[in-house]
Amino acid sequence: MPSTARENLAKKASPSVEEPSTQQEMLPRAVRNKPFAWLLLVTGVIGWLASGALVLEKLQVLQDPNHITACDVNPWVSCGTVMKTWQSSLFGFPNMFIGIVAFAVIITTAVGLLSGARFSRGYWLGLQAGVTLGFAFVVWLWSQALYVINVLCPFCMIVWAVMIPMFVWVTIRNIAHGVIKAPPSLAKLLGDSGWIIVVLLYIAVIATIFFAFIHVFAGTSGY
Repeated sequence: MPSTARENLAKKASPSVEEPSTQQEMLPRAVRNKPFAWLLLVTGVIGWLASGALVLEKLQVLQDPNHITACDVNPWVSCGTVMKTWQSSLFGFPNMFIGIVAFAVIITTAVGLLSGARFSRGYWLGLQAGVTLGFAFVVWLWSQALYVINVLCPFCMIVWAVMIPMFVWVTIRNIAHGVIKAPPSLAKLLGDSGWIIVVLLYIAVIATIFFAFIHVFAGTSGY
């Protein structure tokens, strides 16, 4: 009887042990825990380093308004010029401090996933809200840089670059895992098209930069 009882318990327990891996195999590869965690880790680290570089340069500019930053290339590519605008401190403090904190959260989430941690639906909804607000903020900064300030900040552009796949894949991950309710057909379509969406967004950003600075590329800027 004891052995039979143990066998029955093992049979009952086995589906719950195998279920997570089975569910993972049914998901698009990019939104499975390990690949998705690596995506978060890589984009988070790059974004954090770019934000850190901006913080260091901003501190130098605050100490010396004439400081030439590492990415002051010409009148149209200059972190220093952008840092002196009101848009660079929209909330009363330098925007890059937001990046330092936000990307640290992303990195922590990635490390947790790689360590086998599981987060609640509430956590993923909170992360989705944060990433969405971050992406919207980046889009606004991008529009200001191109059409109001008319100067590009290379370190800022690195942050733009990592926010695109981060936003796209966090959203797709949450749809695929049922955090955001959506029809299975939509979840599959987005899962299969995620990188296409990312590439199209990159192309759109590059195109807007080209047309906003076409006078520079055409050599008619007078510089």
